[in-house]
Amino acid sequence: MTDKSSNAYWAANIRIIYICLAIWAIVSYGFGILLRPMLSGIAVGGTDLGFWFAQQGSIIVFIALIFYYAMYMNKIDREFGVDEQ
Repeated sequence: MTDKSSNAYWAANIRIIYICLAIWAIVSYGFGILLRPMLSGIAVGGTDLGFWFAQQGSIIVFIALIFYYAMYMNKIDREFGVDEQ
């Protein structure tokens, strides 16, 4: 891999990491802690939405982000020719 393609590969990698971290922070800290009072009026499974995000929603979103990151990185690996055969 040339220097130019190597830099493009790592730029794509870092970009997806930042996006995933931002989504994770918004869901876990934003919805679960900061916005919890605003979400308290919405009922989900017998409890309010803010509590649900704090207890279960952030974990589910985190697991979904892991699978998304793995699929996206496999796509990037194939594009730049560094995938595992």
